[in-house]
Amino acid sequence: MKLQQLSLFLENRPGRLDAPLETIAAEGINILTLSLADTAQFGILRLIVREWDKAKRVLEQAGWVVNLTEVVAVDVLDRPGGLAAVLKILDGAGLNIEYMYAYSLRRGDKAILIFRFEDPDRAIQILLDQGLHVVDGDELMSFAAA
Repeated sequence: MKLQQLSLFLENRPGRLDAPLETIAAEGINILTLSLADTAQFGILRLIVREWDKAKRVLEQAGWVVNLTEVVAVDVLDRPGGLAAVLKILDGAGLNIEYMYAYSLRRGDKAILIFRFEDPDRAIQILLDQGLHVVDGDELMSFAAA
């Protein structure tokens, strides 16, 4: 149920974002979702792709340092208070969220959010115990292809 996310550190300068994206595009790798965070001197590009192992390999061969991180995708009701309800469960369990971002597609009345937890296995168990749907990799990939 954990997903593999690729993270790259990039200089915060014009033209630095397109190079890694062009590299994976040339290999036919499609980005399912991404997040870009920046500081004054560098940015962190986070990607979820179907062929993460191939993407990691080609990016490293092209000279980027790629970090592999486990993240968790969760269905959240796409309405006011939907995210707050999930956060209440996580806060009540004492789980630390390191960061999160939204998946670009929605499913009916649900949005999919990507969470990076300090303890992803514990987070998954708590979410499941509370009746929330944790989206596994195959499901996320099939949903993206639809």
